[in-house]
Amino acid sequence: MKVAQADILIVPGYTNSGPDHWQSRWQEKLSTARRVEQDAWSKPVREDWTARFADCVNESDKPVVVIAHSLGVATVVQALPALKKPIKGAFFVAPPEVENPKIRPRHLMTFGPYPRDPLPFPSIIVASRNDPFGSFEHAGDIANAWGSLLVDAGEAGHITAESGHGPWPEGTMVFARFLSRLPA
Repeated sequence: MKVAQADILIVPGYTNSGPDHWQSRWQEKLSTARRVEQDAWSKPVREDWTARFADCVNESDKPVVVIAHSLGVATVVQALPALKKPIKGAFFVAPPEVENPKIRPRHLMTFGPYPRDPLPFPSIIVASRNDPFGSFEHAGDIANAWGSLLVDAGEAGHITAESGHGPWPEGTMVFARFLSRLPA
């Protein structure tokens, strides 16, 4: 699949992705990409966030490919029952441990637990070995449950601009390969 053949939905996490974040940079470069905008970025409400995501998928004219970061990953998987159109593929980055009471902010737990059924579309999970919001072991566990390919990002923090991942060329290459393997 090529970019022009897909509606690419950028799904940021808690507090959105700022202008230097790789999601914002990719959105500028990918001609068919658009961000799923939330009303309350700093006070996420699961029902509101998942409904907004489902609306974006259901309104799409082309096959949907998702690029989700952090709480955006939880938003996507929790919205699956509300989708009327299928997702072609999902590129998940830095999924948080939404069931871990030690992870802050605590209201992220309202997005858990993650479903454990295999996802009905191809997916990749890119995870860091020192992410303060989710362990690599947790990412491996949900990758196994969902049937996702797990990509080890090494010691990359939460994979944000603050952790040195502004343009994130390595991620671009992994996403490009993933997208090219999706059937049109």
